[in-house]
Amino acid sequence: QVQLVESGGDLVQPGGSLRLSCAASGFPFSNYFMSWYRQAPDKERELVATITPGGGGRDYADSVKGRFTISRDNAKNTVYLQMNSLKAEDTAVYSCHVRRREIDYWGQGTQVTVSS
Repeated sequence: QVQLVESGGDLVQPGGSLRLSCAASGFPFSNYFMSWYRQAPDKERELVATITPGGGGRDYADSVKGRFTISRDNAKNTVYLQMNSLKAEDTAVYSCHVRRREIDYWGQGTQVTVSS
């Protein structure tokens, strides 16, 4: 079965950096687009970034362009989200996502809190 396990969330000061990881299993990882989503309290889930199966194509929400970088290591079945210049409004639970056979899968999420 599909499993997505995120890690790397933490409390960080504004302007700081974090790197999130998502370990995937249960499906042929290198064949699939992977995405990161986030959800802040009392807000809808937001698509943050998407990467193509080979890693050559990436897309970002306007709110994170120039600050966040999505990447993947197909040998390790892992997708990453490098987050720089963090702002208070980046505070959220971050989850990775894959859509396989018309079913959406998310991991349990990892908490990112940006606060001084």
